[in-house]
Amino acid sequence: MAHLEIKNLHVQAGDKQILKGLDIDVRSGEVHALMGPNGSGKSTLANAIMGHPGLEVTEGQILLDGQDITEADPDERARLGLFMAFQYPVSIPGVTITKYLRMVMNAHREHRGEADISLKDFRKTVESAMELTNVPREFSARYLNEGFSGGEKKRLEILQLALLRPQIAVLDETDSGLDIDALNVVANGVNTVTKGSGMGTLIITHYQRILHLVQPNRVSIVFDGRIVKEGGPELVDELERHGYGWIRDEVAAGA
Repeated sequence: MAHLEIKNLHVQAGDKQILKGLDIDVRSGEVHALMGPNGSGKSTLANAIMGHPGLEVTEGQILLDGQDITEADPDERARLGLFMAFQYPVSIPGVTITKYLRMVMNAHREHRGEADISLKDFRKTVESAMELTNVPREFSARYLNEGFSGGEKKRLEILQLALLRPQIAVLDETDSGLDIDALNVVANGVNTVTKGSGMGTLIITHYQRILHLVQPNRVSIVFDGRIVKEGGPELVDELERHGYGWIRDEVAAGA
């Protein structure tokens, strides 16, 4: 049972303090949605969880199954079972999707003390994951994200999710810029992997539409670098009706 805990996290980029004592956690088998207006600190949290070198944690802890990973390198966090789907996935010309996926899978196998996956098993595993995530087989020969549309990039990240089946997945505005077909593919992939593996998922978004397809167990709202409200799926409906204005009013009234 995986458990990601963020305790009193303070993070700055350069001289700017962005997270100001943020607390949140994600457990196996649950979907925890983090919502908030632009500039509230959502993507900073995602990058801090994965150990982005451009961010400095000045106070607080990031724990995975009780292990303090606040100072761990990004690759170590990935090997321990953290996965992040980026808002803007990068392109890597010259590296095919097949080569990349096999390299990633073997890195995780090495960490577990297992031998490299055979070519036969790799093909079978990838083809099964492609079917699950509705990624065409011809994708495998293309260079990683080179010339991909936004929707294709997001589908590829969900393919990686289905292959790696991490303990905790952080989806940073995965729904950004997607048409309804691509959004359905992403949502179906997240739902299927969560149910099939017990993965814990932190969905970071300022839209409500993906949360109608991937229904969260819990919802937290971040404002100015802190969690200011927590609840269940009803919070999503409230935000859809009223926007974030009432959150700003509540924060101002409590200041």
